[in-house]
Amino acid sequence: MQTVLRNGFGNVYMTTEYDAVNKWVYNNWIGHQTLSGVMVGADACLQPLKEHACQFLLNDNRHVIGPWDHAVQWIVAEWAPRAIAQGLTHFAHVVSAKSLAALSAESMHIGIGGRLQMRMFDDITDARAWLHEAQNSQQPHK
Repeated sequence: MQTVLRNGFGNVYMTTEYDAVNKWVYNNWIGHQTLSGVMVGADACLQPLKEHACQFLLNDNRHVIGPWDHAVQWIVAEWAPRAIAQGLTHFAHVVSAKSLAALSAESMHIGIGGRLQMRMFDDITDARAWLHEAQNSQQPHK
């Protein structure tokens, strides 16, 4: 079931859902991101991760406008440890390479460091392929 988050103007700024076919949680962020919006949205994706004992997150920032540096420290210090504690192991982050959001994403990537497998992509197809590869490498070999 998809969770849809709206800002004070009624505009959707984030959706999150468990993709049962691909066995990952998909976050789609849209427009300008406020600190409170990022906090609510990031916390919202913890529920499907936990509910499905999901280790994989596809975080899509291709439609984000502007930077979200104001939320990086909170994500690194507060959200990431909780996500990791409940089993998140692989985080594919898709962002347009030339956007200001890419700079925020790079700061987050550096801050999270080696605490989980995180890769940044400017193409969602590549991000999906990386997650599938990670899933396949965790399958027991016969």
